[in-house]
Amino acid sequence: MAAPTELFCWAGGWGLPSVDLDSLTVLTYARFTGAPLKVHKITNPWRSPSGTLPALRTSHREIITTPHKIITHLQKEKYNADYDLSARQRADTLAFMSLVEEKLLPVLIHTFWVDAKNYVEVTRKWYAEAMPFPLNFFLPGRMQRQRMEHLQLLCGEPRPENEEELEKELYQEARECLTLLSQRLGSQKFFFGDAPASLDAFVFSCLALLLQTKLPSGKLQAHLRGLHNLCAYCSHILSLYFPWEGAEAPPPRPAPTGPDTEEEPYRRRSQVLSVLAGLAAMVGYALLSGIVSIQRAAPARSPGPRALSMAEEDEEE
Repeated sequence: MAAPTELFCWAGGWGLPSVDLDSLTVLTYARFTGAPLKVHKITNPWRSPSGTLPALRTSHREIITTPHKIITHLQKEKYNADYDLSARQRADTLAFMSLVEEKLLPVLIHTFWVDAKNYVEVTRKWYAEAMPFPLNFFLPGRMQRQRMEHLQLLCGEPRPENEEELEKELYQEARECLTLLSQRLGSQKFFFGDAPASLDAFVFSCLALLLQTKLPSGKLQAHLRGLHNLCAYCSHILSLYFPWEGAEAPPPRPAPTGPDTEEEPYRRRSQVLSVLAGLAAMVGYALLSGIVSIQRAAPARSPGPRALSMAEEDEEE
């Protein structure tokens, strides 16, 4: 019997099946096409076979990352939401995806990862509460730096004197993009009629993140809420394809699993890395604060059994 195709993605929160844009896009496309995936919604990217999320492990044990490549693989496996599109509609798909990536995506990154109030009270809070120790101490910050680097690639690095002007321009272009999407959708259920396509998976994911999240600083959110057809569009997709999967709070950390489960290799790897990271942090703090000083060489001591058992408990909570 062939192994199932498995999708590893970020878990849900904020009333959405996943809090991550890329994971939500792939999940939505899979639901649109009925692709038979075994989905692992997790809060520790080190439990993914690639160390990143989302990731697809095919029945032939091939590992595929990035939403575009995952969707392309599903299309090759005959799960193609764009199969019935005309040449004109396929051209429109490329055009609108480019528009959203150029005009809306930079502001989404800015809203969740750069805006200080949103990042501290919403984004970092969710990831820090959902991730296991000690990843929750450093991974949210690393993820923020990665998103900021992506934003610089999209927009160029702003000079200090025009940073505020650039931000104003970005938000204005994003509002115009939302208005164009609203006009293109009109009164239709989906962008190309009564059946969803890949464009719907991408646009829905962008809009739903912005619409569903309770943001203390929601400059673009207010404009989106005024576009009633886009709001109804998101609600329709959520109720039709994800009727039971919204979650307002971070998911509970996984319960301990037995040694015979299929996730044991990833759990064991996380335990070892957790112990090493925790020891390094404690030693570094002790040296920097002067609690411990190095005066003479001493034989290294391995961590006792109590330290190992605590790290294992933290990972498995």
